[in-house]
Amino acid sequence: MDLFILRHGKAETPGKGMADEERSLTKKGQGDILAVALWMALQEYQFDVIAASPLIRAQETAAIVVETLGGPKKVATWECLVPGGDPDTVCHEISRFPKDNRILIVGHEPLLSTLISRIITGGEGAGIVMTKGGLAKIRNFSFTGLPSGELHWLITAKQMAETGALEFTSKKQ
Repeated sequence: MDLFILRHGKAETPGKGMADEERSLTKKGQGDILAVALWMALQEYQFDVIAASPLIRAQETAAIVVETLGGPKKVATWECLVPGGDPDTVCHEISRFPKDNRILIVGHEPLLSTLISRIITGGEGAGIVMTKGGLAKIRNFSFTGLPSGELHWLITAKQMAETGALEFTSKKQ
């Protein structure tokens, strides 16, 4: 199974009386995620499942990806993807799907970095940091007792925007 892990885009700074789960993407965050989604489209990625944290900024991030790629009609909401969620619970959710699926999950730090570390090393100390809009690909994800998989790549939103613009320009020439 190919597992893609995407951190939500830049969100509003929490204001007085604003709960963390109410924070929406900023205009910059929306633009960055659109660039990420366009980069995914250039790579011709399609997903069988797109799951996101129930927090607004993660739902908005997933919606931009779905709208751009035309992926699954509905984003699945997984409570386990909230900040502070349990990586093993996330792995268990992922493992419910067929091994030939491509799954994209959208969530928050520090859960996503911890999840990647757990999958590729069996522990939590790999020192991975997911930037806002960052995307990782893990090949051969498996969860039979312990999670495992191979980190194929980890790329920032800025790198995708730069690469995507170059690819788009060269395809038009």
